[in-house]
Amino acid sequence: MLQVSNVSLQFGSRKLFEDVNIKFTKGNCYGVIGANGAGKSTFLRILSGELEPQKGEVILDKNERMSVLKQDQNAFDDETVLRTVMLGHKRLVEIMDEKDALYAKEDFSDEDGIRAADLENEFAELGGWDAESEAEKLLSALEIPPEHNEMKMGEIDAKEKVKILLAQALFGNPDVLLLDEPTNNLDIRTTEWLENFLMDFENTIIIVSHNRYFLNKVCTHICDVDYGKINVYVGNYDFWYRTSQLIARQQKEQNKKAEQRAKELQDFIARFSANASKSKQATARKKELEKLTISDIKVSSRKYPYINFKYDREIGNDILFVENLTKEGYFENVSFTVGRDDKIGIVSKNSKAVTMLYDILMGNEQATSGYFKWGKTIIPTYLPQNNDSYFVGCDLSLVDWLSRYSYDHYEEFVRGWLGRMLFSGEEALKKASVISGGERVRCMLSKMMLEGGNFMIFDEPTNHLDLESITSLNDGLVAFKGCILITSHDRELMNTVANRIIEIEDTKVYDRPVNYDGYLEETVLK
Repeated sequence: MLQVSNVSLQFGSRKLFEDVNIKFTKGNCYGVIGANGAGKSTFLRILSGELEPQKGEVILDKNERMSVLKQDQNAFDDETVLRTVMLGHKRLVEIMDEKDALYAKEDFSDEDGIRAADLENEFAELGGWDAESEAEKLLSALEIPPEHNEMKMGEIDAKEKVKILLAQALFGNPDVLLLDEPTNNLDIRTTEWLENFLMDFENTIIIVSHNRYFLNKVCTHICDVDYGKINVYVGNYDFWYRTSQLIARQQKEQNKKAEQRAKELQDFIARFSANASKSKQATARKKELEKLTISDIKVSSRKYPYINFKYDREIGNDILFVENLTKEGYFENVSFTVGRDDKIGIVSKNSKAVTMLYDILMGNEQATSGYFKWGKTIIPTYLPQNNDSYFVGCDLSLVDWLSRYSYDHYEEFVRGWLGRMLFSGEEALKKASVISGGERVRCMLSKMMLEGGNFMIFDEPTNHLDLESITSLNDGLVAFKGCILITSHDRELMNTVANRIIEIEDTKVYDRPVNYDGYLEETVLK
C-alpha cells in the first residue's frame, strides 16, 4: 500500500496543496485531475520520490516496488530495446549483471559460489527466469517488431520509443504503477490494449491524463487537485464530473436560501425589535440569525470557458459536394456529399492528408484534380491544427486581435467574448504573439463563435487544451445544429460529436453513418 500523510507543497507564495492524506490501495486505479498548473504532475513526482514535500511524507511498504513511466525518450539510447524494458525492474537487472560478472571470472572462488547461489535464489523469487520472455511479450503486444529487440534505443523511431518506455513501466508486475499522460502519441489500437491491460492489473495504478475516454475506462477513483487540496472520489471521470457539478449547485442553492432567510430575519428584527408585543419573536429571530451559516464558496482553480456556437444563416438543401478530389502525394479521387444533419468525423493514418483536405475546402490550397462545391447558403469556418499564421509576429492585443473578426468593434463587446474564454481584465490586453498554445485555441474558438458559421471544420481542436476546455468544447459541438467536419485524437469527442465517419487513406476507404466506436469495431479493433 502507498500512503500519503500530511503532505504539503508550495513554490514561493503559491500553495499547490496542503495536508494531503490519501491511502492508495491494491486493485484500484486512481486518475489525478486538475486545472493546468494545479500540481498533478508535481504530485506524481512527490509520490515517486523525485521531489520532496515541505511537510509530510510518502510511505511505501518496504517490500513493494514502484514503477514510473519515464518521459525522457533519450535516457536509454545506449541500451538495447529488450534491456530497456527489463530496466523497469532495476533490481532484477542488477542481479543479472552481477551474476554474469561472477560467472565470467576465471578465478571463480568458493565465496563467489556462495554469492552466486544467493543471487540465483533472489533472481528466481523475482521471476527472473521468465523476465526476458515477459519483456518480449510486452513488446510484441505493443507492436514493436521482434527484429528491433536487440537494436539500440538511439536507433529507434520516436513513436516506437514511447511504446518501449510504456513497456518498461509495465514490466515485472510492479506493486504501484505511476503513469503521466500514458496515451500521448499512442495509436488507437495500442491505447485499447493499454486500457485492457490496466483493467486486468491487480495492483495499484495512479494516472495523470487529459484523455477522458481513457479515464472513464480504467479509473475506479478520481483524485481532484483543487482548492489547495486533493480530494478522492469513488468512480470514473464522468461520475466525478456529475458529482462535482451537483455539489457546487447544491452549495450555491443552500447559500441562496440562507441569504434569503437572513434578509427576512434582519427585516423582521429591524421592524419589530422596539415593539414590546413582538420582542420575544424578535429575540428568537436574532438567535436564529446568529446560528445561520453561509458557506464560503472557495474559488476553484478549475475554469470552464463558455462555448456556444450559433449560426447566422439557415442551411439550405445543398451543403457540400466533393467529387473525385485529388491532391498529389496526399489522396486521390475522394468523393462525398454532406447532408443537413451530418457531423462527420474524418480519420486517416496520414494526418497531413486530412489537413490538406481541409485546407483545400477552405481555399488555402489548390487540388490537383477533381472539384468541390459549397451550397449558396453555407458559411464555413475553420479551426486549423497549425494556427501560427494568426499569431506569430502579431503585436496586437487580444482585444484588437479578436475585434478584426467581430461585427461589433466596441471594446466592451469584444472583451465580453474574451471573458467567456477566460481572458478577463489584463489578460485581454496580452499580445497575441506571446500567448500559449491553449490560449491560442481558445482565441480561435472565440473567432469561430463570432463568425457565426453554419458549417464548422476542426482539425485536432483539443491540442493544448485542458480537460475543462475540452469538456466545454465537447458540449458546444454536441449542441451545435449545423454541419461539422472534425478530426481529433480525443476519442470521447469524436464518439459523442460525429454521427458519420469517413476514412481516407490514398482514397476514401470507409464512409458509414456510425459513431466513432462503431467505426473502430468494424475496422481497427475487429
